[in-house]
Amino acid sequence: MILINLLPHREERRRRRKIAFFAGLGVAAIAGLAIVGVWYLVVQQLITGQQERNQFLQAEIAKLDAQIKDIATLKAEIASLVARQKAVEDLQVDRNVPVHLLNELVKQTPEGIYFTSVKQDGQILAVNGIAQTQERISEFLRNTAYNSAWLMKPELVESKATTVTAANREQKRLFDFTVRVGVKRPQDIKPADGGASAPVPAKAASAAASKV
Repeated sequence: MILINLLPHREERRRRRKIAFFAGLGVAAIAGLAIVGVWYLVVQQLITGQQERNQFLQAEIAKLDAQIKDIATLKAEIASLVARQKAVEDLQVDRNVPVHLLNELVKQTPEGIYFTSVKQDGQILAVNGIAQTQERISEFLRNTAYNSAWLMKPELVESKATTVTAANREQKRLFDFTVRVGVKRPQDIKPADGGASAPVPAKAASAAASKV
């Protein structure tokens, strides 16, 4: 017996293919949306993690900035304390300098010179006095320039002749002079030069006081 299919089989096959095609498109679209959704979630997690790391870094940077400010404040305080300590040490070192200077003036002043005033301003000693002759002033300058452990670089500021009337009404010609002398710091004095560690004779100190 022969069976003859009279149904439109070609149209049915095309319809099935079309349904399969659209079903494939739908599955592909759903898969694509799923992949995009998963990628979006992953990206959001990465962004959230990076934001948390950025916030952590910003908090740590703020802590470091505060610590840096504290360190700068401590450095300023340390520098101030060091400056105060140095000032105290300088005062401690320089407190005996006037005694040494008086002793040095006694040793380096030749006969025939009398001081009327001695004034120290920092590292400069201003000496005013009266000398019997100009040679005495020159000798005093040489002594302070080459033989003194505490005095250096003497400079004659002024020397002028003056007349002094003695008790017996005898007039004498003397020289009124002013000399500037550099003063060495105690730390610049070598022990061999009779520096700050060297004792000052009481007789020399008293003689210097009487001359000034």
